[in-house]
Amino acid sequence: MQERRCQSCGGVLAHRGRGRTSVYCSAACRQRAYRLRSTAESQTPAAVLADIKRQVAGLALEPPAAFRADAETLAASARRLRRLAQNVTQVPVTKSAAPPPRLEDEANFASLVGTHRAWLHLHCYRMVSSYDDAEDLVQETLLKAWRDRSGFEGRAATRTWLYRIATNVCIDHLRRTGRRPQRYQPAPGVDPGGREPPERQAWLQPYPDRLLDELSAEDEQPEAAAVSRETMELVFLAALQHLPPRQRAVLIFRDVLNRQVEETAVLMDMSVAACNSALQRARHTLRERLPQRRVDWTAGDHGRQERDIVRRYIAAAEREDVSMMADLLSVDVLVTMPPNPVWFDGRDALLEQLGRIFDSTSPGYFGRWRHLPVGANRQAAVAGYVQRPGTSVFRAQMVDVLRIESGQIVEITTFEAHLVTAFGLPLTLPAEHLGNTTPMTDRPGGRPTL
Repeated sequence: MQERRCQSCGGVLAHRGRGRTSVYCSAACRQRAYRLRSTAESQTPAAVLADIKRQVAGLALEPPAAFRADAETLAASARRLRRLAQNVTQVPVTKSAAPPPRLEDEANFASLVGTHRAWLHLHCYRMVSSYDDAEDLVQETLLKAWRDRSGFEGRAATRTWLYRIATNVCIDHLRRTGRRPQRYQPAPGVDPGGREPPERQAWLQPYPDRLLDELSAEDEQPEAAAVSRETMELVFLAALQHLPPRQRAVLIFRDVLNRQVEETAVLMDMSVAACNSALQRARHTLRERLPQRRVDWTAGDHGRQERDIVRRYIAAAEREDVSMMADLLSVDVLVTMPPNPVWFDGRDALLEQLGRIFDSTSPGYFGRWRHLPVGANRQAAVAGYVQRPGTSVFRAQMVDVLRIESGQIVEITTFEAHLVTAFGLPLTLPAEHLGNTTPMTDRPGGRPTL
């Protein structure tokens, strides 16, 4: 009869008549084996295979109890070899984590955040609906990011880190300014027509399509959908202004930037449930504020029709032709001029005002006009220049953003002259440079050919 030996010390095991045969000679050997078991996996596959070979060589079929014990030991070694084999791959299973970017010096910081600045500007603009304020808020965001750079450990994407800072900066700005949409009030000496004054958002400004095109061209991130017309129209931006700041931010992250609810909750420091609740309330408010009918004019016949209307609009203004302008306007066209407290509700009221401006014999005559087609908020727009009587240059006067439906202009939003520079245009044009020609482009968002 072959002697059975302890698997820990190798000593001879006492024979037991009944019950399960022990594989250790004492409790001390059992504890030692348990302690060694946790370090056994550190063996190399070659060492484990050598143990298996020794165990196979000493394996005996008789007596049955000894065979069973030796077989269990052999099986345990085989399992250990299998676990080692599962951890062996030809290539690393996981990539080593890249070290977080070093932001100690200004050059590294500028290089890291520079590629995200344009997206931050668009995000801030959408939060506050002001191009000028967005410029200031981006600067404040980058300043805060520079001051808090030691807290950026690289675990989150750089843009996500910056979005969080920018969102908090915008929320603080909105709470500090306390902006709320109001109603226009009657202006002295102006007959606006209509019955009820429209809504007034004095801070509202346009966003150049040329910047949106640059974002679309250089970035393939999910945010690229955020530059579409549906999320950039002035009517959408105006509706956003009715949302409380945190609801506004949640809706932008979820429905505009297509961020997941869990990520949005982290960005907003909210629970997932609170984030979903804020989103539902924001969507309900938008449904009440947005027009029932929103037309997509971005392609096909709609785009060609819109470009034709822009050309005719420019021609009517430069020819000072009131009747030609009347053909382009809907009966209930609305004209607003943020931040100025002037509006015109209805075609008749607007044409009466244009008649005085276009008539060179009228005391209200303004001068000769030139217009350059541009694109703003994915809508047709024109930059207007006027040559006042007695002057030799055309000076920027305004930017008109047009909302067109069913082949007619239903809304004109007129913005301040300094914004033409945001569209890459000069503040003045020499009279002799343009002559009697009207600059045109193939699309409203393109640069004019002078």
